[in-house]
Amino acid sequence: MRGVMIDLPDASRRRLVAGLSGIVLVAGSAGAALAAKKEPKAPPPPPEKKVGAIEELMRQHGVLRRVLLVYRQSAAQLRGGGKLDPKLLRQAAQLFRDFGENFHERMLEQAYVFPTLRKAESPAAALDNTLVTQHDRGREITEYIRTVTGKGTTGDAEVMARALESYVVMYANHAAREDTIVFPAWREALADKQLREMGETFEDIRNRQFGKDGFEATVKTVAAVEEALGYADLAQFTAPAPPRG
Repeated sequence: MRGVMIDLPDASRRRLVAGLSGIVLVAGSAGAALAAKKEPKAPPPPPEKKVGAIEELMRQHGVLRRVLLVYRQSAAQLRGGGKLDPKLLRQAAQLFRDFGENFHERMLEQAYVFPTLRKAESPAAALDNTLVTQHDRGREITEYIRTVTGKGTTGDAEVMARALESYVVMYANHAAREDTIVFPAWREALADKQLREMGETFEDIRNRQFGKDGFEATVKTVAAVEEALGYADLAQFTAPAPPRG
């Protein structure tokens, strides 16, 4: 049987083609709508929360305090005759050099915080000279730790323990004054807009130095050192109950 060819007038042919095209479009639209219902688009990620300048400075102190807790535990271990991997101690000291001394102290505090206090003639500016002196002394201690451990040893146990403990005591007092006197005074010396801009400036500097996730990566590095040295479990530092009666 042969197929029958139907000869349609041009106008009818155009209407038929247009009708078929409309059916295809409608079917396609319906299919797309159905697919859209079946596969809803994932919601956009929430906007990243900005970290203010004061919070940025204080959370950096938190990282550095964790390094100093490693120092304190290491000093006790050395005094007790225990073995300590010098590579891990050197890693902690290098982190303090890069994140604490080069970035936090020199690029933020000494470049922005202290000059603002001096310009505003804030009473807190009276601490600046002592704070900078302690920054410099800290660099000397860090260099000692890096030099000794770079030779694959912790050196004389008592000498190293004293160096570690002296840094811990100095920085505990240093950071406490900054958190409770210097940073609040700096905030008061700046307008709200200036403080927001400082937060953005600090973030830009941190990203240039360590990458966008630099803070998180630094925290992970500290945690890895704590884990390797056996200091990661927070529960082990829970104080014993006091004596009764």
